[in-house]
Amino acid sequence: MPVKLGSRLPAESEARIEIIPLIDIMFFLLAAFMLVSLSMVNLKSVKVNLPTATQATSDSPADFLSVSVDRAGLLYLDRTPVGPGELAARLSEARRANPGARVFIHGDRDARHGDVIRALDIVRACGIDQVAFEVQETSSIADRSP
Repeated sequence: MPVKLGSRLPAESEARIEIIPLIDIMFFLLAAFMLVSLSMVNLKSVKVNLPTATQATSDSPADFLSVSVDRAGLLYLDRTPVGPGELAARLSEARRANPGARVFIHGDRDARHGDVIRALDIVRACGIDQVAFEVQETSSIADRSP
């Protein structure tokens, strides 16, 4: 018995690419990258118990340096523990690389006022004028209360 080689499909049908599954995959990748990039903003700071303010806004710029002061008065630059001298050196280096550098100071609610002001003084001594203190909105505290 002879073997027939060939396609069972009619000659006029052409191969085609289904685009709907590709669009679904692209939307999934877009959503995944957006969620990862949003979570990275919170990874730059040390977990501190922030004070509250009624006029707080939730601005989270992507290009900033994060200086944190924990309740013991220890300093952190982008989650890395640093001493006052090293903090000043690294902030000066960052200002040389980017003259418009911005700094967020995250001070724990239980940190001494003098420790937070010391961090502010180090930042200002390095020539960085764009400084903000991060606080929590009062409504976000009320939402978490039982």
